[in-house]
Parts: sequence; structure tokens; C-alpha cells
Amino acid sequence: MRRLGEFEQILLFAVLRLGKDAYGARIRAEIQACVGKSPAVGAIYTGLDRLQARGLVSSHVGEATPVRGGRRKKYYRLEAAGAAALHGTWTSLMSMSDGVIPQLSRLAHSGGRP
Repeated sequence: MRRLGEFEQILLFAVLRLGKDAYGARIRAEIQACVGKSPAVGAIYTGLDRLQARGLVSSHVGEATPVRGGRRKKYYRLEAAGAAALHGTWTSLMSMSDGVIPQLSRLAHSGGRP
């Protein structure tokens, strides 16, 4: 299975964190709160559609609510394949970063000078 890109990882982590409350606006708010980025709504749905096409997430449409003017929310769920892909990518990153975080921190704070 191919590794996940950064935005795919962020989307999957957001879906996992939100559980049964994982729908577009909440996913975007979660990303903004945790990562400090505010991705475009279109990017969120395009990314989720791609993850769904790969079988990493699934979705279902909830009930219409008067608060939303009768529109229904589309909820997303992390599937086992998505959890495995996210775990594999995260494990690889952790393995590569093991022992070098102090060095990385020093470089980042020194403007890249050793």
C-alpha cells in the first residue's frame, strides 16, 4: 500500500479524533484547532473523496435538520484499511525520527546552521 501524504494523514487523524462527529465542517475546525491551518472546504471534500475511493474511509448521510435548512450532513468513518495505512505511515515517521529530534530542534532554532 502506498504511503499517505501529509494532508491525507491530517484528514485521517481528524476523522479518528472526531469519531461519530466527523463531518466536513467539524473536520475543518479540528484541523484548524490542532494544526493551525485552515484548508479550503473544497480541499477537505476532495481529500475525503479520494480517501473513500481508496477504501480508507467510508461515509453515510445523516438526517436532515431544521438548523441546516433541511440539508443533511455527510459523516465519515475511518475504516480498518485507513487505520492500517495511517499506522504504517506514522510508524515509519516515528522510526525515522527516533533519536534525531534534539538535532532537528537545534537546527530549526539556529536558522539551519550546525
